[in-house]
Amino acid sequence: MCNKKVAGLFFVLLSLGVGALSGFLNMGAMSQYQALNQPPLSPPSWVFPVAWTILYILMGIGAAIVYCSDNPKKKEALKTFFIQLAFNFCWSFFFFTFEWRFFSFIWLIVLLLLVLAMVKDFKEISPLAAKLQIPYVLWLCFAAFLNFGAWWLNR
Repeated sequence: MCNKKVAGLFFVLLSLGVGALSGFLNMGAMSQYQALNQPPLSPPSWVFPVAWTILYILMGIGAAIVYCSDNPKKKEALKTFFIQLAFNFCWSFFFFTFEWRFFSFIWLIVLLLLVLAMVKDFKEISPLAAKLQIPYVLWLCFAAFLNFGAWWLNR
């Protein structure tokens, strides 16, 4: 039997840890981002860590729900979860460290497709776990708009 509290804590901390490590390794990123010509609707810098914290928590809760299910498809769903988490981690290096803005946009589209696959996998196991990922999908769409705009305006 799965201990839901332990699984929830593990997956939430794992997701937050990936985000925190990425943020730590790209520490000067927001000042660099703010120096770019910004697309319309660009939020203030404080929005990003708040939004990502919420998204990583929801991501972790969804993964824990899937992990604690008895569904035989959970292994595949969690594999997709880990792959998208790795893609998520790498994006900021491409965008900020290497300044590969267009490549980052393409990477983000692939990440979005992975997350949509994860949502589909999660939905087969738990509709709630899938619904918890909706803000993540919406945020990635917005991030893609910002990423594309940053590339376009700073070519």
